[in-house]
Amino acid sequence: MRFVLEKSEDRKLYLVLSPATAMKQTNLGIVREITEQGATAVIITTNQPYPVLRKLYVQEGIDLARVRVVDAITKYAVGKAPEDVENAVFVNSPEDLTDMGIAVTQTLKAVDGKEVFVLFDSVSTMLIYLSSANISRFIHFVTSRLKISGIAGVFLAVEKGLDPLLLSRLTTFVDEVVDMEGEG
Repeated sequence: MRFVLEKSEDRKLYLVLSPATAMKQTNLGIVREITEQGATAVIITTNQPYPVLRKLYVQEGIDLARVRVVDAITKYAVGKAPEDVENAVFVNSPEDLTDMGIAVTQTLKAVDGKEVFVLFDSVSTMLIYLSSANISRFIHFVTSRLKISGIAGVFLAVEKGLDPLLLSRLTTFVDEVVDMEGEG
């Protein structure tokens, strides 16, 4: 399964709908694509903790120097953030959208001047912690910030895992919807 990001002057925002069984592979494929293009991948994760992502990326040969992570799950699951981590910011909980927004802003400032793609993994997981309305508002904030800053982004979600109203809202925030069902 391969998702091809366009490298162009107009930075697109994508909503990628992936089968639940392929979410991890979809994440890996997108991050590989971003880093192989020479860009920095900024991953906002509510799905996989940073230590798990780091291990997966290393196993896949992904250049960690081109990866930055805003992790909203590790502190929530473990109670504390790992020590001596240079390329990750840890948010207390996936429910803390203010903290997450600040962490995203700080991470984007830290990579300012570089070619950057943001990967949000995953919109579906946020439904465990937040209402569709709160998720819509937060994703609208993030997509607006990315568009104003000229940064490309990918919002990953489980296909058929979003209610129709949330899906229609997200569709209006992005430039393109990619359905990975049947790919591969």
